[in-house]
Amino acid sequence: MTVLDRSVLEESTLADLHAIASELSIDGYRRLRKGDLIETILTRQGGETAAAAPPQPAPTESAGREEDVPAGGSRRRRGRRGGRGRTADRAGTDDGEGEVDAPPEESAEPHDTVQEPSRRSHRSRAGREERESRSSREPRDEGEARAGARVRGAVEEQETVQGTVELLPNGSGFVRVSPPEPSDEDVYISAAQVKRCELVSGDVVAGPRRAASRSERFASLVRIDTVNGLPASEIADRGRFDDLPAQFPSARFDLGAADPVLKALGLIAPFGRGSRVAITGGAWSGKSRLLRKLAEAIAAQPELTVLVALTGVRPEELGDWAQAPVTPAVALSLTASVDAQDNAVEMVIDQARRLAVRGTHAVVAIDTLDGLHPLSARRALASARSLRDGGSVTVIATSSGPLGGETTVIALGTAPTAPGSEPVIDIAASGTLRPELLLSATGLKALAKERAKAVK
Repeated sequence: MTVLDRSVLEESTLADLHAIASELSIDGYRRLRKGDLIETILTRQGGETAAAAPPQPAPTESAGREEDVPAGGSRRRRGRRGGRGRTADRAGTDDGEGEVDAPPEESAEPHDTVQEPSRRSHRSRAGREERESRSSREPRDEGEARAGARVRGAVEEQETVQGTVELLPNGSGFVRVSPPEPSDEDVYISAAQVKRCELVSGDVVAGPRRAASRSERFASLVRIDTVNGLPASEIADRGRFDDLPAQFPSARFDLGAADPVLKALGLIAPFGRGSRVAITGGAWSGKSRLLRKLAEAIAAQPELTVLVALTGVRPEELGDWAQAPVTPAVALSLTASVDAQDNAVEMVIDQARRLAVRGTHAVVAIDTLDGLHPLSARRALASARSLRDGGSVTVIATSSGPLGGETTVIALGTAPTAPGSEPVIDIAASGTLRPELLLSATGLKALAKERAKAVK
């Protein structure tokens, strides 16, 4: 353990001092006052073989002395220590009625004075030894362990670390000092720090670290000083995502003309940055296949960040996505619990929101919303928006039907698609809110013509 000086000990709390005394094996440290405990710790650190004994209160003159009582009242003694001298002084002394203390009282007093404290001392010493032996076998209190870790971390020299952030599904993460491969030198980041600084995977952060305790494998980041070269305070001072003004999507995604289904979507149900898109249809209608096509087409545009969340899909589909150009951020099969699926989608949505606050355009592809709690599904879809003078979050999700609040609905045919065939778009049930913001005049005319055909 690091040698502590007096100034550090005086600034420490009593709980921290108890933790230090426990590590130094100081007996009876809980009975010491703070000043005496500091002196004992300093003595033990200086090489003493035993801890300083706790101070004992000095005896007062009134200890064991008879109290004055009213005339005719009885007398009462306090204590029995020092009884021999007091009995001798009282012998032959008038008590107010002409009587003196009886001799048997004098003969019994020395026995009580000498023998009784000896027995009490023996029992007290035996009990203390038993308690100390028992405490040495039992694990140290968790609160003292944390307090000791804080003190050790405060006095140890803090080393500054810099690396790339890699977030975990539970919201916490690691600073990879040698990215992308993990190593034993990586530093843990708590979920609270991730939220406070709005961190996302790939951020380069720097700050002091605390050495790992006995129960920890990795060192921990004490605080975050810089994020991508900027002070962390500037990142934290940015506005909250929900408080920033939003606008209707006006920048349409370029889905390309090579795929006929995607080309048709660009005309029938266009969508852009900040859209809430629901791909609806029955079982085997091709919803997952169409979502994958869209994710791959959008990911080809370098100015966009695509995050894929697979929740409640078939195990075979997990293997297919693992070989796709877009690697899923989270992947859960249909055996996962509803709460696990809710947490997975929330984690991906939070990351996309942080990117949007920084001015990045993020796209979240979710397959599927059907396994989530209804409120969680609506929250995920409602997170899509285009921030005015900022970034955007686009959500494209599959579901059995519209949830409400979508800006674009892509409805697929009710009949199952034949093996190897492309999904069939239901033109009459598909559409976009405010398409004039995404299509030119020529595109609006073509859209009206296709809808007219679908009605006939």
